[in-house]
Amino acid sequence: MSISQTPKHVWITGASSGLGAALANTYAAAGAQVALTARSRDRLDACAAALPTPGRGSVYAADVTERNELFKAINAIEKIAPIDLAILNAGTYTPTNLDEWSTESIRDLFEINFFSVTTSIELLLPYMRARRRGHIAVVASVAGDIGLPYAASYSASKAALNRICQSLRAELEREGIRISVINPGFVRTPLTSRNTFPMPFLIDANRAADIIRDKLSRGHFNIRFPWQMSVAMRLLAALPPSLTLLLTRRMLR
Repeated sequence: MSISQTPKHVWITGASSGLGAALANTYAAAGAQVALTARSRDRLDACAAALPTPGRGSVYAADVTERNELFKAINAIEKIAPIDLAILNAGTYTPTNLDEWSTESIRDLFEINFFSVTTSIELLLPYMRARRRGHIAVVASVAGDIGLPYAASYSASKAALNRICQSLRAELEREGIRISVINPGFVRTPLTSRNTFPMPFLIDANRAADIIRDKLSRGHFNIRFPWQMSVAMRLLAALPPSLTLLLTRRMLR
């Protein structure tokens, strides 16, 4: 598959709503066959039925925190056609504050946001290495740039995704496999609709999906958008710690 060519077969996790569903629509409209994975089969069926081109979607329900379920889903997809592009999008956000601080809840969030990605990569590698091609795209967040109040576990999980993609890049490229890390700002989804704080530069999920498809097709490694949020987070992360603390104190509720 050339960099500019639309992949023929795309696997998307977290595909039943939000950004995952928007990505499914975008790739199906471009002519790809999309394999959709999330926990709810009913919601996946509805997503597949709503694709702009009939017959472009197939459903593989699985809990991404369960290795055996991921194994069965990937095997079933690969039996039909090779996965050209895997978009590992499943994730969640849970506020982390001192009153509710617990290692168990942090571990639960990491199981979804981080370890589901490492497990998916583990299970994809034998297939992609054998044919010496493939593309893995990991959805992280600009929240991984810096730790902010109430987002300790979320920011840490997204920072970890960035580091693991950076670490894997050279090794995977040697095997003929590309990897990309996607760092959006705030995207309008059912998950962000629960947020009770201001979300600057909020972007529509369909627009976000179009940006991602365009950047992936051009071989970008680190995809960050919208640019205003990307710049703001990088500037905040570059400040001396004393200035960062002054700003983050204002975020306390």
